[in-house]
Amino acid sequence: MGPHRMPAAEVDVSPGLVRRLLAAQQPDLAHLPIEVMANGWDNVMCRVGDVLVARLPRREVAARLLVHEQRWLPVLEPRLPLPVPAPVRDGQPDLGYPWPWSIVPFLPGQVAARKPPADLRDAAVSLARFLGALHTPAAPDAPVNPHRGVPLADRRATVTQNLSVLGRLVDRRAVMRVWEAAAAVPTWGGPPSWVHGDLHPANILVHRGRISGVIDFGDITSGDPATDLSGAWMLLPTECHDAFQNAYRAAAEYVPDDHIWSRARGWALALSLAFLAHSADNPLIAKIGHHTINAVLA
Repeated sequence: MGPHRMPAAEVDVSPGLVRRLLAAQQPDLAHLPIEVMANGWDNVMCRVGDVLVARLPRREVAARLLVHEQRWLPVLEPRLPLPVPAPVRDGQPDLGYPWPWSIVPFLPGQVAARKPPADLRDAAVSLARFLGALHTPAAPDAPVNPHRGVPLADRRATVTQNLSVLGRLVDRRAVMRVWEAAAAVPTWGGPPSWVHGDLHPANILVHRGRISGVIDFGDITSGDPATDLSGAWMLLPTECHDAFQNAYRAAAEYVPDDHIWSRARGWALALSLAFLAHSADNPLIAKIGHHTINAVLA
């Protein structure tokens, strides 16, 4: 069958549309230069002047996720040790554009998938401290994402489906051996934690050689923090995993259970299969998927 293309846009988001929305709702920004920065699975990002970015959903499902960012990132931002794009202004449906949208700060840097940190051991500690600060008990009304933060075994059907899409592109026997071992360990027994939900190297910024920010909180949810700890296999070489785990234990408010790293490895595997199965037209995500599955199976 082969990998799928990324989901098609349901609305055409152009610099012209962004300018019209700004003129109608944020007129003090409408004179600034506007250029498209990124066109992803869920959102279009347009630079607005030097210090701001407009973030507009390109699919209806993403509009619901953007509202979670608007509600919760301003709450979480003050306690996080790395910059995050907490919205500074909220936009409303208008001029034929059907969904909420946001103005967020521009965070300098390039994504780690294109420009890895210069010192990966330093990056391991920085990322672990960020996650230790984020992974606190979630609010009772925190979002619940049916695909992230859930018991790992709940991903079984999706793992099987993605394997069928990939066919001989991956070693099915090796994948299933790692998957079954990870899915069999005890589930998260602590209170639901805040979880970024999509912590891969295209959502980690690097500036001047160091991790400088974490972006794209659309999948923010409550649940098992092992989901985010999968980022170790996506970004870091094996020799940096001890530094990552030690820094995380020191920073976290809770004591990680004995099985959290096994679940994290399982999440890395499940996410790598999802990346590979849906990246026919996205070489950056395909690169992350290949790197991650190789790291997990090694």
